[in-house]
Amino acid sequence: MKIKTPLCTGDKVRLDRLPTAYTLSERPGDKEIDAKKKKLGRKLEQLQERLFASRSQAVLFVFQGMDCSGKDGTINRVFSQVNPQGVLIHSFKAPTDEERSHDYLWRAHRFVPGMGYMGAFNRSYYEDVLISRVHGMIEDEEAGRRFSQINDFEKMLTNNRVTVVKIFLHISKKFQLDKLIARIENPHKNWKFDSSDLAERKHWDRYQSCYEDVLTQCASKKRPWHVVAADDRALRDLAVLQIAVDTLESLDLDFPPPVPELQNLLPDLYQEREKA
Repeated sequence: MKIKTPLCTGDKVRLDRLPTAYTLSERPGDKEIDAKKKKLGRKLEQLQERLFASRSQAVLFVFQGMDCSGKDGTINRVFSQVNPQGVLIHSFKAPTDEERSHDYLWRAHRFVPGMGYMGAFNRSYYEDVLISRVHGMIEDEEAGRRFSQINDFEKMLTNNRVTVVKIFLHISKKFQLDKLIARIENPHKNWKFDSSDLAERKHWDRYQSCYEDVLTQCASKKRPWHVVAADDRALRDLAVLQIAVDTLESLDLDFPPPVPELQNLLPDLYQEREKA
């Protein structure tokens, strides 16, 4: 069982034509999903160990999606299965005064993972062609220039052995509404509710249009966008796990070669162990 995830590689994207959920006939049972996630989790753990040991490449996962699409939950469930020392996670909020004093890519570039690490961006530099555009902070002409700059930025990362994996968590407007209601109805989920989400929801159509531009203008065969149907959380997590495993497998990772000189240390260590 392998979840099929649409890829955006530069052709015009229409989000209303891409599914936000799988049909009942496509959906495997919960036990099968759990078993597959455990298998992929173990494989991701092994691949991440090789990545960390080799220190020759890095992988950056960029997560975007509408409010309530599950970016936090996805990152938590997928990357909690690997050694936390090898994963760097950063969540992008409103820019600080210091960040505003630099170019818009500065705050992202300094959190790009180093060699041997995986990184996950919860939102990213793409917010500077999304929310800023939706609210008129930049004009369409400026957004076009930034699309080109972002493409150059990601190409530069790729050329410097950082694999960029872009994931868009695609939800329906009804799914978002249900999640917002649930956060209010359940007292234990009130802490998740942010009144700004209601304000942003009013701009749903504009966000969809801006996302379509991002998924079209900032996509290529080398750096595509994975559009993950995210109305079903279990399948969403499974799909992202599969993307992560496929990505690391494609890097052909291996452990560093053995160091023969270390064998010379064993006699003394064996002798010490016998005396212990």
